Amino acid sequence: MDKLIINGGNNLSGEVFVSGSKNAVLPIMTATLIVPGTYKINHVPLLRDTKTMITLLEIIGAKVVYSDNTLQIDTTKCSNPHAPYNLVKTMRASFYVLGPLLARFHHSNVSLPGGCAWGPRPVDFHIKALREMKVNINLSKGVIIADGQPCGAKIGFKKKSVGATGNVLMAASKAKGETIITNASKEPEIVSLGHFLIKLGAKIEGLGTERIVINPIINENNNVEFDVIPDRIEAGTFMIAVAAIGGDINLRDVDPSHLESVISHLKKLKICIDIGDNNIFISSTGNYKSINLETHEYPGFPTDLQAQWMALMIKAKGSSSIKENIYHDRFTHISELSRMGADVKLNDNIAYVRGVDDLYGAPVMCTDIRASAGLVIAALCAKSQTEISRIYHIDRGYENIENKFSIIGASIKRIIG
Repeated sequence: MDKLIINGGNNLSGEVFVSGSKNAVLPIMTATLIVPGTYKINHVPLLRDTKTMITLLEIIGAKVVYSDNTLQIDTTKCSNPHAPYNLVKTMRASFYVLGPLLARFHHSNVSLPGGCAWGPRPVDFHIKALREMKVNINLSKGVIIADGQPCGAKIGFKKKSVGATGNVLMAASKAKGETIITNASKEPEIVSLGHFLIKLGAKIEGLGTERIVINPIINENNNVEFDVIPDRIEAGTFMIAVAAIGGDINLRDVDPSHLESVISHLKKLKICIDIGDNNIFISSTGNYKSINLETHEYPGFPTDLQAQWMALMIKAKGSSSIKENIYHDRFTHISELSRMGADVKLNDNIAYVRGVDDLYGAPVMCTDIRASAGLVIAALCAKSQTEISRIYHIDRGYENIENKFSIIGASIKRIIG
């Protein structure tokens, strides 16, 4: 099993080119199933999760070729509307095929999802919404069996759900009649998915707001090229890393408008940030005071950067709190950070962090994608060597993370095992 060996203490300096967004490309890949056709998707990160999604599309019947961060997908001969457990259990985003399969085939067999160990992330929002769209859904032996063409409906989510918003968007793109989603997610990844569906021929209004109106595709576009948006979570990870460790980096191929909350919080720490059209320059001495933080739905501070922020706060001057409002038990990284000398106490969904003078290298293990990034940041700050195991979690969400950190001065290498 692969692991990372990190020797901390090196300041970071240079340029980082941010990859395409994992959370944007995965639903777009499933959306190619809606209209039989050929698709070219650019700026696709080579990740464990994108490889899994390629395999799933191939099982459904698509022909997929990946080369130089570009996907060529041919969905004209898809005929197997089935997502098996052995794939869905490894990646919750596989559940995104439910809406597209119903849109095209009016039938799907999709296993209940797996993925990261922390949760819960229930699929009941997806199921309830699709039932409101007149889809017949039953659960048998861990498989969701869905039948019927989706019908336009008014869908109101009690709580914002990125996944459920995406699935309804895709199901609605070929539904009978107009669909209105209220309390919809506003994430850039949902906006990007909506823009892809518009290219297919759907009429969609309200993307980026809490009320989205979808009128289905009438004239299909079956030859589409699309660019994936930059990964705001990867960009935020590198921003937090240089803030914690010290140095200066220029992040390239980013959309600063997607990172306003992260930028705002880092500026509160007196971190120097200059913003360009598609780049962010960030400079830090590595010395800063603690501040409190809460995660929120977009445009609030992302839950996917909470672990990285904790790594930042454990070496800040003073004490702080981190309140997790999205997934209350997303704190598996605390026990691993504590092995490195962090002083963190957890009470329900609030972590209380007391800054320490020094962190020390130790054997630690990854528990999910973003917790892994937090461990990398802490290791880069630590004295002596850190060994991080179970890094297949990192590979699910970060493209060549050790290479990108090495280029800007970090002592980090992968041991193949």
